[in-house]
Amino acid sequence: QVQLVESGGGLVQAGGSLRLSCAASGRTFSSYTMGWFRQAPGKEREFVAAIIWSGGSTYYADSVKGRFTISRENAKNTVYLQMNSLKPEDTAVYYCAADRLLRTAVFTPRDFGSWGQGTQVTVSS
Repeated sequence: QVQLVESGGGLVQAGGSLRLSCAASGRTFSSYTMGWFRQAPGKEREFVAAIIWSGGSTYYADSVKGRFTISRENAKNTVYLQMNSLKPEDTAVYYCAADRLLRTAVFTPRDFGSWGQGTQVTVSS
């Protein structure tokens, strides 16, 4: 397991941008598939984006495709989520998740064994 700490959330106007960061502990970060999920009040946690540990393939929810970009910097044990053209419906708590050697194309919360504490993103209209 790894410990994950998110940062970079905040309040932004619609159309604006934010970059979330997730710092991971440990020396085997490069072997972890990393994901971002979000949860709005009264709703279930939903998949946003993921980046596979081997090869760096990326996956996105249809709702964020073309607006969000996930990337990782293994030397810094960090994964990022660049969010552009933000909409009020992107408002949620965003969670970073990790699972070692995970290789899949469909991501659910139960696929990931490690979670951060979450960071709030609020998009005003």
